[in-house]
Amino acid sequence: MNVSEQYKQAEEFLIQCYHELEIPSELLEKRLEEVGQEIRETGTYTHTYEELVHGSRMAWRNSNRCIGRFFWETLKVYDCRGLQDEAAIADALITHIKQATNNGNVVPILTALPSSVRIWNHQLVRYAGYRSADGSIIGDPASLDFTQVCTSLGWKGEGGAFDILPLVIQIGDKAPSFFSIPPEFVKEVTLTHPSEPTFDQLQLKWYAVPIISDMKLNIGGIEYPAAPFNGWYMGTEIGARNLADTDRYNMLPKVAECFQLDTTRESTLWRDEALVELNKAVLYSYKKAGVSIVDHHTAAKQFARFEERELKAGREVTGKWSWLIPPVSPATTHIFRKGYKDQKVLPNYLYQPKPYE
Repeated sequence: MNVSEQYKQAEEFLIQCYHELEIPSELLEKRLEEVGQEIRETGTYTHTYEELVHGSRMAWRNSNRCIGRFFWETLKVYDCRGLQDEAAIADALITHIKQATNNGNVVPILTALPSSVRIWNHQLVRYAGYRSADGSIIGDPASLDFTQVCTSLGWKGEGGAFDILPLVIQIGDKAPSFFSIPPEFVKEVTLTHPSEPTFDQLQLKWYAVPIISDMKLNIGGIEYPAAPFNGWYMGTEIGARNLADTDRYNMLPKVAECFQLDTTRESTLWRDEALVELNKAVLYSYKKAGVSIVDHHTAAKQFARFEERELKAGREVTGKWSWLIPPVSPATTHIFRKGYKDQKVLPNYLYQPKPYE
């Protein structure tokens, strides 16, 4: 990015940021002069902590695939841009996990790390996947490649269905390092069903907090390749995708067995019944364990409130419809009957190539 383009993006962000924070115009003008000079001298600039915080929150607000944007202003930001070694970064990530989990009362957090850092994990906490000699998969099929990467670095998993992967951190061109997450910092929820005791025999569980760690944060032209962030789970993410998808844990046939559903033909809608029962178990178990979670109907209503609030603020809500509709009973939500522009608005969280591919 050339100097003029860098300044243009910085200027657009700072004007909007300072306007939303109701910072006096004379301070904005002074800040624009400082940033302009810094860009001319170095080709880039450094955000103040206040700019980093509000920019991170704006990025959540602009996230087209997120239904939970109603809470964008509650995001807490940890400024770890000064960390210089892998062990210190690992400690910061473990702190993020601990503080975000908050004993179950999940807190939305973003940790901003130096631009030289990459986190190889898709999420800070995720389960490993192993391919057996006969071709079958134990654990999460979505983690097969990354599990092999971790193994090549020296990590040894136990070969179970729910082994927590280590953190893999890289600084610049240095070789990546892995750090196991102390189990006491990872809260997991054992899944039980409110009315069917045989469901418990499936021995299912899931972790409390989804912390996305492989996307880059773009604020005013400055990119943070490592800026892990989290909200809390919507139940269908676990019950209708992670545990239900045929290319993930594929549990619907086993759930159907628990409820003695007729699986001889599709027209019995056994998949639909099993899906609902699995999602009931997820919501019931998380609430029983005191872990934050939201059902898809409540989440859709919260998104409607977000849309109303954005309209009053004079901002158009962009979105990716196929991601905003819940994977269970989407037609019961207002989102199903609406259209959204899938237009990228900055600041935002952007996809980037996996460093190990």
